[in-house]
Order: sequence, then structure tokens, then C-alpha cells
Amino acid sequence: MSESFPTPAEIWQTLGTIPDPEFGVSLVDLGLIYSVECAEGNARVIMTLTTPTCPSGGWMVQGVEQALRAMSGVRDARVDLVFEPPWNPSMLSVEGRHQLGWKDESAALG
Repeated sequence: MSESFPTPAEIWQTLGTIPDPEFGVSLVDLGLIYSVECAEGNARVIMTLTTPTCPSGGWMVQGVEQALRAMSGVRDARVDLVFEPPWNPSMLSVEGRHQLGWKDESAALG
């Protein structure tokens, strides 16, 4: 029997359960997760923050790492925090906009 590793879709789904501590919207719906990879149990996530000075940044990176390590089949978890491209409100998902109560596409955080 071969070992089973999580798919990128399963990782995206798991990350979609992690709320941003300030807005209460998932990190995925906020558009903070840029990419997900998993090869033979080695999971890698590239993510950003709404601003480089976000006071919850360390907590969010740790939360992503812990969520990855808790997944069945993950041998190693790596989270790379990047600021290029910089986050902007257009990265919000439709669900994220809805959760924030935005009625149109031009609304912005603030």
C-alpha cells in the first residue's frame, strides 16, 4: 500500500478554515495565499499579509504551518512570506467581499 499525500486542493481547503484574526475572513478568501504545492508530503505555501507591518503576521504564518503539519501525509511544511506582488483589495474572493459586507467591487479596507 502506497502512502497517501494531500493534494493541493486539500491544502487549499484546509487553509480556507484559518481566519484572519482582525477581519474574521479566511486567509484564502482574503487573497493572502498565493500558491500551494505538495510533492511527496512536502507542502509549501507562498503567502503574504495585507501589509508588511501586520501585527498578526507571525501568528498567521505559524497557523498555516501548524495546519499543514496536522494534515495526514504531510512530512514537512514550509511557508514562505512574500510581499511581491503586494496585497490589495482586488485579491479578495467574492465570498471574502460578502463576509466583509462589501456591496460593490470598489470598496476597500480601512
